[in-house]
Amino acid sequence: MTNKELVLKFYDEVFNKWDISNLDLYMKDDYIQHNPTAKDGKVGFIEFTHFFFGLKPHIEIIHIAEDGNFVFVFFKCTVENGAINKVCDIYRLEDGKLAEHWDVVEHDVQNIISVNKNGLF
Repeated sequence: MTNKELVLKFYDEVFNKWDISNLDLYMKDDYIQHNPTAKDGKVGFIEFTHFFFGLKPHIEIIHIAEDGNFVFVFFKCTVENGAINKVCDIYRLEDGKLAEHWDVVEHDVQNIISVNKNGLF
């Protein structure tokens, strides 16, 4: 399985099905987190999911790219209350598992009026 395929499977199973039962297949125990609202490690990620899954997120991947051990995922995240976030996640993989994560998030874009016709996604 390529790094890109692993990340796609991770998003489908974990983020869209809200299922962390197979997290050991995807993530290293010492996962490094650069999002300031989440703790390091697999345990920190699990703690983050308690909050995040409560929002009932649905992720629609717009673009995904792989460059060596890095995978870049640009997606639309819609939560149950109708809020939409525009997100780019960056992962570094090691030994076929997620080892490190960065993200760039634009929150609540559902009310943004664009000055062009290109759209947000």
